[in-house]
Amino acid sequence: MATMYASRGLRHRRPRRSAVPFLAPLVIWAGAGGVLALWWGDTTSVVGPAGWLTGAGRITGLLAGYACAVLLALMARVPLLDHTIGTDRLARWHALGGRCTISLALAHTLLIVWGYSLASHTSVVGQTSTLVLDYPDLLKGTAGFLLFLATGVLSARAARRKLTYETWHYLHFATYLAVFLTFGHQLSNGADFVGNRAAQAAWYTLFLGVATLIAWYRFAVPVRRGLRHRLRVTAVRPEAPGVVSVHLTGEHLDELGGEPGQFLRWRFLVRGLWWTANPYSLSAPAHPHHLRITVKTAGGHSAALAHLPPGTRVWAEGPYGGFTANRRTAPKVLLLAGGVGITPLRTLFETLPGQVTLVYRARRPDDLALRGEIDAIAARRQATVHYVVDEPAAHSSPLTARGLTTLVPDLAAHDVYLCGPPGMTQTAIPALREAGVPARRIHHESFAL
Repeated sequence: MATMYASRGLRHRRPRRSAVPFLAPLVIWAGAGGVLALWWGDTTSVVGPAGWLTGAGRITGLLAGYACAVLLALMARVPLLDHTIGTDRLARWHALGGRCTISLALAHTLLIVWGYSLASHTSVVGQTSTLVLDYPDLLKGTAGFLLFLATGVLSARAARRKLTYETWHYLHFATYLAVFLTFGHQLSNGADFVGNRAAQAAWYTLFLGVATLIAWYRFAVPVRRGLRHRLRVTAVRPEAPGVVSVHLTGEHLDELGGEPGQFLRWRFLVRGLWWTANPYSLSAPAHPHHLRITVKTAGGHSAALAHLPPGTRVWAEGPYGGFTANRRTAPKVLLLAGGVGITPLRTLFETLPGQVTLVYRARRPDDLALRGEIDAIAARRQATVHYVVDEPAAHSSPLTARGLTTLVPDLAAHDVYLCGPPGMTQTAIPALREAGVPARRIHHESFAL
């Protein structure tokens, strides 16, 4: 099942590549090096098992404290990071960094207790009680550490599946409290900070700077934009079985600056929905007077959108994501969509310059949302569309290297934008690599935040 047009496309211009995705990891590692230098400069010698254990505990504690600041900065929704690195990649960095941070904090706790118990010739239990109850700010620090552990357990994949997105999202606000509770003990007990005004000033600057970014981009900016744009729902229209488009209008929408492929976090101010902001892509290029999102009504939040009354007030946070034309590196582009993953790719299909091919996969023909618009865009820009469905089998095509190259013979010469369910993404990426597409040319967005 395919609609074929000669691929002429829009005029291709090579996008300017940002250096931020390459510089950000270097800056993070340089900061970690600075933390290790702080320990090195304050340590004259390490003697005996107690000294080695305590020294390792100091190092892991310093790195855990620094990692907390990095984790919060990654999720502060700073546009410079979000639009160049991409929300999807930042979330993966955050998840990996979270596991490392909890491991460092756990190692710091065990090593310090063990080292101090050897030095004082007391039991581990007795030394733990002395540290928690007698040392300044350590009771609060212990509470913060336990909050970190609880957040880590709830973020594990097995536990995450049992929580709604909204519950998981709000439980993560406990990390702000955990950082606040643990911050004090670092300065009052840390041997590298006591009496070192320069180190204290640097630590305060780091954490106050991150707190400022969070306060501005996660709280102040969304409130300001909500009041400024006064978004409201104008209509909700069905697009396919279980898929609806929500049409919105508002004021000064040209100031949002949303690019094709980006998404916003939408907060619908009606009972049952106002307390959470969920990520949905724009399914049409942003217009100065109206916006549109297209949603699969699978979960409780998305299903409720099908019944939104016109006039419902909306707050939108964003735009977010780096799934835009700026990732393109080659004149030819393949857009590979699965199910409702068509939403960001539909906007890119309309606006991406160069030769563009769209492969849209769904279970049945009726599940191909926005098909009329896609055909109209393809005819207008003389691009190629392949519709691939599982039923009937005559129109099916396996998601393999051979199946993809049958549809797109010169696939290795393309950039690939991929958006679909997790299972499809996990299958498609190895198939694309086998077909000769370099990893740097595979751009995917999962919104699994």
